[in-house]
Amino acid sequence: MSIRRIQKEVEEFKKDAPENCSAGPRADNMYIWDGMIMGPSESPFAGGLYALEIHFPTEYPFKPPKVMFKTKIYHPNISEAGHICLDILKDQWSPALTISKVLLSIGSLLTDPNPKDPLCPEIANHYIQDKDGYEDTAREWAQRYAM
Repeated sequence: MSIRRIQKEVEEFKKDAPENCSAGPRADNMYIWDGMIMGPSESPFAGGLYALEIHFPTEYPFKPPKVMFKTKIYHPNISEAGHICLDILKDQWSPALTISKVLLSIGSLLTDPNPKDPLCPEIANHYIQDKDGYEDTAREWAQRYAM
């Protein structure tokens, strides 16, 4: 059942991919996708191109995909290892969600971090105490790692 759903999402993604995103299965494995997100223009990540790795569990769509950043990013909700703290990838997952909606949500997270639920408390504190300084550092990282 999961492979049919993933194949359906491949077709839907080809027809109507979210703006500033791309994703698709690796040639040899439908359960592992590579994705890209362009840094949103209204964020300090603007101009950056961020690689993602997406793993679909065999229980998909009843369990969420695991999505990780492969490109380093300075963000309170994304760990140094690339793990993402996003409710729809954990306890708020629904089988009605698709990988397109997940990528849109990740793009929104880049524009609007959630420092109250951080994976990186030190970056969250930086964001809370000195938002301009946080944005400067995020821009530096975008230029160094994502361009």
